[in-house]
Amino acid sequence: MTQAEIKLCSLLLQEHFGEIVEKIGVHLIRTGSQPLRVISHDTGMSLDQVKKALCVLIHHNLVVYHVHKRNVVEYEAQCSRVLRMLRYPRYIYTTKTLYGDTGELIVEELLLNGKMTMSAVVKKVADRLTETMEDGKTMDYTEVSNAFVRLADTHFVQRCPLVPDIGSSDPGPPPPAPSLVINEKDMYLVPKLSLIGKGKRRRSSDEDAAGEPKAKRPKHTDNKEPIPDDGIYWQVNLDRFHQHFRDQAIVSAVANRMDQTSSEIVRTMLRMSEITTPSSAPFTQPLSSNEIFRSLPVGYNISKQVLDQYLTLLADDPLEFIGKSGDSGGGMYVINLHKALATLATATLESVIQERFGSRCARIFRLVLQKKHLEQKQVEDFAMIPAKEAKDMLYKMLSENFISLQEIPKTPDHAPSRTFYLYTVNVLSATRMLLHRCYKSIANLIERRQFETKENKRLLEKSQRVEAIIASMQATGAEEVQLQEIEEMITAPERQQLETLKRNVNKLDASEIQVDETIFLLESYIESTMKRQ
Repeated sequence: MTQAEIKLCSLLLQEHFGEIVEKIGVHLIRTGSQPLRVISHDTGMSLDQVKKALCVLIHHNLVVYHVHKRNVVEYEAQCSRVLRMLRYPRYIYTTKTLYGDTGELIVEELLLNGKMTMSAVVKKVADRLTETMEDGKTMDYTEVSNAFVRLADTHFVQRCPLVPDIGSSDPGPPPPAPSLVINEKDMYLVPKLSLIGKGKRRRSSDEDAAGEPKAKRPKHTDNKEPIPDDGIYWQVNLDRFHQHFRDQAIVSAVANRMDQTSSEIVRTMLRMSEITTPSSAPFTQPLSSNEIFRSLPVGYNISKQVLDQYLTLLADDPLEFIGKSGDSGGGMYVINLHKALATLATATLESVIQERFGSRCARIFRLVLQKKHLEQKQVEDFAMIPAKEAKDMLYKMLSENFISLQEIPKTPDHAPSRTFYLYTVNVLSATRMLLHRCYKSIANLIERRQFETKENKRLLEKSQRVEAIIASMQATGAEEVQLQEIEEMITAPERQQLETLKRNVNKLDASEIQVDETIFLLESYIESTMKRQ
């Protein structure tokens, strides 16, 4: 665990959950698994505070617990899961593009709350959608339920593990911590709910004024009619989203390399093997040419002969994204997922080198990558770059850890005059180094955004107050002159300052998302490589 990752985890936990949870989370990341009382002692916080913070972290899958040999429960932070909070906007936006506003709000609610029952999600989303609709229109629970079922069918949401029913026959003492289990068959099984109703608007509910607290209302219905999915909690399946992001990156790479039709063929192959191929598999399941032809989108009017030509072209391409595994059924084809990720990671490294050191350095990097091992003289000759410049560029990349130097001695004494010095690219270590830099970049971006917001805090609060006054006056039917007077409370220089702040914060947000896309590609390649070793 590097310092850059710990710092980024700290910033993310503080931004999402506040100081107390951040303190407990970072302490667990630094120290590893620890029991409750040790956490309380080391952090100097009360047991009650530690318990509440751990509850929040466990509920959001950021901390796991396990029972030690001496029946002591220890808590361990999941640093990789904390870093996934960076990707929340991307998960939500992807769901919006695939399943519309309803799907977007379902995933947003699950991400914000960690775990929820289906009935609670449906009601909350229906209420939120009704709020945004015109007066007189409401969102039906059935529509939201259907969207939830579609998300479960495509594995974007999944059930949480449950405490198994042991029964009252077991006479032994209860375990110090419950063990959670789930059957793989039930992971995406949606309970049969007959949710009848429509979303409610907050302002139209008069029950609050009647003196009955909101929290008490559902309990009356519970006594008469228990919730059918009580205890069945759902969470977002992040691995499925990552599989979708990986597939999109591969399709985009093929489109840039060849054309739109070939990328559509690859998209069809990936879609066919979405459920059958595990997310960690190096290859997809073999697919016949006939199956691919039948599964092509309706609007694609290409003949079987043209499809076979495209598949042959893709299989013969030097990138080796697609391989041929047999001749039955018109030819069996697989997508080499590991090779695709390796190519995307290498392309990212090349792009970084080109932006930082120029096109000549990128040429030398590609050359060393292609030839595997080269001496300095060979680099000069192959790259057709003067000796002095080539030497400078090689040493620059060597000092930044993009390339490495391998010594091959002719004699056991390692005398420099009798040793070959070969330049080589260790893609895995270069990727790790770049990933570390990406974490540092995102931490800097978050700190800069927080600084910008803090510097203009008073102005932002004034702007929010003015907007609230205008909104309330518009609701009561105020005249245009009165509204204009309120708007003039913010002077022209202040308005300009707000515009600059908004522009800067938007730039920083966009940069965070772009760096996270690079992080995703690098992490996927590292994970895929480690599984193959």
